[in-house]
Amino acid sequence: MADMTSIYFDLDGTLTDPKIGITRSIRHALIELGRDAPSEDELIWCIGPPLLGSLKTLLGEDELAALALKLYRQRFAAIGIYENGVYPDILDVLSTLHKSGRRLFVASSKPLVYVEQIIDHFALRPYFERAFGSELDGVRSDKTELLNYALSETGDDPTRAIMIGDRRHDMIGAVNNRMTAIGVAYGYGGRDELIAAGAHHICLTPGGLLDCIS
Repeated sequence: MADMTSIYFDLDGTLTDPKIGITRSIRHALIELGRDAPSEDELIWCIGPPLLGSLKTLLGEDELAALALKLYRQRFAAIGIYENGVYPDILDVLSTLHKSGRRLFVASSKPLVYVEQIIDHFALRPYFERAFGSELDGVRSDKTELLNYALSETGDDPTRAIMIGDRRHDMIGAVNNRMTAIGVAYGYGGRDELIAAGAHHICLTPGGLLDCIS
């Protein structure tokens, strides 16, 4: 594992499983707007990509999507953010990487204010040098833009850095920034999506991440 300098982890679907909090908060927003709400399982495609775009797909109108985002955040900030859990073996993986001297970062399209709360709530902060996320107004919600910003802030050589994530946006962002892209098939994108988006390696389980990285 000595060939790469830094590792950037996506949050949702990579470090933690946020399904319940995200899907229930989306359902809350749709119900508040008087719309039919798909089931939690039918909304898992919304986990990972920038949420406003997913709400536009669901509602078909920009203004309604913006209102739905506000309603979503009302529930998510109070309840949904904690309807979440760290994947098995992730703490051991982070501990091993941290002890090895690696620079570890979180890079999520989720607003940074929520990213910070989640990593603190699950006691992940000691493993990471810094977390990167979007702004509430959507700035840096695009993964290519986010990783470009993160790399400029850390000073990392992108050709010696790794991005680990579970959705196509993570892989595209990594490839566009000349990073090594590791897709985790245990998340919400799946193997085919990750390969099609340019993943250099696929990891099947959280516990297998160390082998994938090496």
